[in-house]
Amino acid sequence: MVMKRKLLITGAAGVIGGAVTAGLRTLERYDITAADVRPDEARGIASLDVTDAQRMEELTTGVDTVLHFAWAKDQDDFLGKVLPINVTGAYHLYEAARRNGVKRIIFASSNHATGFYKVGEKIEATDPYRPDSFYGLSKCYIELLGQLYADKHGISSINIRIGNFPGDDRPHSDRAAHIWISARDMVQLAERCIEADENIPFLCLYGTSANTDNYYDIGYLKELIGYDPQDDAARLMDEAERRHQPIKHDETAYQGGVTK
Repeated sequence: MVMKRKLLITGAAGVIGGAVTAGLRTLERYDITAADVRPDEARGIASLDVTDAQRMEELTTGVDTVLHFAWAKDQDDFLGKVLPINVTGAYHLYEAARRNGVKRIIFASSNHATGFYKVGEKIEATDPYRPDSFYGLSKCYIELLGQLYADKHGISSINIRIGNFPGDDRPHSDRAAHIWISARDMVQLAERCIEADENIPFLCLYGTSANTDNYYDIGYLKELIGYDPQDDAARLMDEAERRHQPIKHDETAYQGGVTK
């Protein structure tokens, strides 16, 4: 009997976490515990407040890999929500992972960690951070937390800087078309990160589909971890135009969509 790899997915009731949970469950080779601050018995989602260190330790017991999709949104209060949920919650996760022998943490980071690079600048995931918001700043901190625990405690840490994932599987704006990722590509990318070489100690990458005029070069990920995205936002934008669906023209000077 082949033992299934045991996963914990946090934020499993959210838009991205929910899509990844549903997609990975169809593969039937993982033993998945899904958890969220909004538990849902019908969907198999347990209760988890990421600021509760004891609960985090309970849920990471016996887990091989954690996919950390729980976060406070960028428009939320930094001191009241972003800091305790994003930063303190990630600390509790890494500490629980260290104590329980978790081998890998896959963190849902964001393109906002480098959002103050200008449109047209070609950047790589190893370039310096340029967060465009306190939300983006919190993502930078957690990526660095992963680096610390990789170096000091041997926990393999992979950070996916997710672009645009609206939840209805199509881009809605000009800017989104540069950074969009489809549901099936998001699930494939999560799976490829789970199955990536165990000797990868730390990795940051941009999570997008194979978009024409992508802000980021992701072609190297096929050789590195086997990620082969199937979708292109440009094709869906063309279809939207033919169907006279509304498209938001929201290009800014900066990749994160911010203006000064």
